[in-house]
Amino acid sequence: MYRLNILLASSLLSVGLATQAQPLSVLAQNRSEPVLCAEKDNVELTFSSNEVRRFEIQAIHPVYVNMIVVDRDAPDFTACDMSQDPVFAADEPKKVTFYESADLWITGFTFASFWRPNDVPVKIGNKVTEGLHMLQVWVRHGERAEEVLVLYPPDGYWRARPLAFADKRWTAYGSSFLVGPVQMQGRPVVALESVEFIPERREFVMNYRAGGQGKLRVDALDREHIRLQAEVQAIPSDVPFASLRSMYVTRNNADVADIAWRTAGAVGWQEQNVMQFKSADVLELWAGRYVPSRHNLSAPDMVFGKFEK
Repeated sequence: MYRLNILLASSLLSVGLATQAQPLSVLAQNRSEPVLCAEKDNVELTFSSNEVRRFEIQAIHPVYVNMIVVDRDAPDFTACDMSQDPVFAADEPKKVTFYESADLWITGFTFASFWRPNDVPVKIGNKVTEGLHMLQVWVRHGERAEEVLVLYPPDGYWRARPLAFADKRWTAYGSSFLVGPVQMQGRPVVALESVEFIPERREFVMNYRAGGQGKLRVDALDREHIRLQAEVQAIPSDVPFASLRSMYVTRNNADVADIAWRTAGAVGWQEQNVMQFKSADVLELWAGRYVPSRHNLSAPDMVFGKFEK
């Protein structure tokens, strides 16, 4: 049953990978640590390769999404001590709408404080805005607007989700991911020099402080999944090019509880609890939940794959 669910959840990637003459494997490593706090990103899966230049990231509704009656996304600060986290004061909180068309618009937010300085300029068209903590990508679907992608410029964290499933009004965000040179600066970050959004391509272009450039484009979006095309060019070779960040306290209190992966030449998937996984050379990796969780109940599973030179 579990193996079947994984194969169905990642079938979109599998079809693409089957047509590649020489699929590229990357090293997936687990740097996760156990915690008691459900609001701490203790899960860290990194992806490393000196050859990869392009890859895909997908957020897919969990296999149990059609069984959800009452959703749940409230934070759980039980057993959490955030007193030692760094805090940088910012200007007065504000909201900015950068771009708006009939079916796409981008909003930005400045908060009262954040754990890193908000000094990354964001450009859309001819307008450059400083001091933002968060960018939101909204699309119009049917008669309503849905937020599907978020970027935090100060630390390079992204979150993605598909359009709401069936007749649901919304689904939760869960895991975050990083694209670009992943470095430890208090916690894993991708330090951005600047960000530009190109509306006609639905694409972000990022310049990195460590060197090189990256791109992230919304390639497909529906009620089942969102598929993002990522690129990294000329980034340092001694650090991961991408990372999944999530949380796990127990199997029923997690945004990611299990992972499955494919390796070159294998006849099937391998599966393991996320905290038990060590490392593997993977063609594709799924991270998500087989059973409902108390935390971010409807948050999507994440899939990384189609790694290419």
